[in-house]
Amino acid sequence: MGASQSKDKMHCTRYLNGKGPPPLTETAVQTEDQGSNNPKKNTLIKQGNQPDGGQMNWKIERRSLPGHSDCDTIQIFFYFDDGIQSGKHPHPAHNYKGTEFVAYLPQNTTGTKVLRLLEQAFEHKLLFTVAANSSGEYCVMPADIPLKTMDSGGPGSLGYPDPTYLKTVKNSLKVKGIK
Repeated sequence: MGASQSKDKMHCTRYLNGKGPPPLTETAVQTEDQGSNNPKKNTLIKQGNQPDGGQMNWKIERRSLPGHSDCDTIQIFFYFDDGIQSGKHPHPAHNYKGTEFVAYLPQNTTGTKVLRLLEQAFEHKLLFTVAANSSGEYCVMPADIPLKTMDSGGPGSLGYPDPTYLKTVKNSLKVKGIK
């Protein structure tokens, strides 16, 4: 998963003729290089209260999402173990329940860019928070940056097709200082 995949697995099969987006490994190198040359960039990014110790991984699936039939799918996995709330959470020193989430992006130029932005947001603890669920139990939940947790069903069920999602998520990240 992630950057450990081989380059040939990271291209959309429809893009093997060189007309598709750059490989994700090249995009990652460009993002890292740009970040190291601009120390002001990280100082403008807000920090969230996402619990420590979470993991974010991704892989490419050889299928398309509704509304994005011209490319494959990026499947993103988020993992959080159970833990103890910190001073940034609603009830410090109380337990919270960990969770697993899956999110989806199209593997095209914009989807790949959004993946990189989501990785930055995850590093700055902006994607998740600890909150009470409908039963009153504290658990890890998505924060205010929208994630597509269903691969179909439309916007009402957090799925695709949603022609405005990529623009919406980029705008939400921009508000937090991630561009």
